[in-house]
Amino acid sequence: MARFKRLRTRSSLYAVVTFFALFSAFPFFWMIITTFKRTNDLYTLENNPFLFNEPPTLEHLHHLFFDTLFVKYLFNTFFIGLVVVGITLVVAVPAAYSLARWAGRWGENLGIGIFLTYLVPPTLLFIPLSRVIGVLGLQESLWSLILIYPTFTIPFCTWLLMAFFKSIPRDIEEQAMVDGCSRFGAMVRIILPLSTSGLLTVVVFAFTLSMHEFIYALAFISSSALKTVSIGVPTELIGEFFEWGPLMAGALIPSILVAFLYAIFLDRFIAGFTTGAIK
Repeated sequence: MARFKRLRTRSSLYAVVTFFALFSAFPFFWMIITTFKRTNDLYTLENNPFLFNEPPTLEHLHHLFFDTLFVKYLFNTFFIGLVVVGITLVVAVPAAYSLARWAGRWGENLGIGIFLTYLVPPTLLFIPLSRVIGVLGLQESLWSLILIYPTFTIPFCTWLLMAFFKSIPRDIEEQAMVDGCSRFGAMVRIILPLSTSGLLTVVVFAFTLSMHEFIYALAFISSSALKTVSIGVPTELIGEFFEWGPLMAGALIPSILVAFLYAIFLDRFIAGFTTGAIK
């Protein structure tokens, strides 16, 4: 009886996990099918939408790469993402270390306050920030997004790294300081190498947050050549009617790149979250 109950519980668990796995994978399946379907196959209502009723084609990918500015959108997105990641690390790492090590109870409260700024929706902020961009003369420039994106990546990443730094025993850096390291030297030589998982977590999050952002990119950039993937695909690939093949191809390629990035650092990414969650 106990064995049957255990088997039933495990089967229910597998059924739930399988359902959510299929639910999560379906958008990728739909993008792949639509990307490689012929135009006639896509718009013929009698055809099965989940199968290739005609031989697959690369026409949508050819159109995307050679007849649109999609490659430029990818370059702009990666350029902005890499610069934002660099700025985020330069600011968030010393801020999180200082709050975790030196500020005590005030550090925790200040860290929570910093995180709360991340929760302010961009729909409330893009109007005053548009004024800031105008005063600085950064309209129609990638640097407008590079300036704005750290305003939401730095608070979140600082809060995330605070929890991770708190999980590293103070004794380690104290021993390094006894051996002659300064506080800064102990952080650079001892703490940061031990924090690789947390730093990679911050890199992945900061990059994906800047890559997927829509409101600021739409408000500050209108030139086609300066758009990122998040706004270039939905605004430039829609003409008189929806071209579902190129649209799905434009959504699929960045999704694969992000999924590949997560897959490479998956173990360290999970370690960064779980280690930082345990005090």
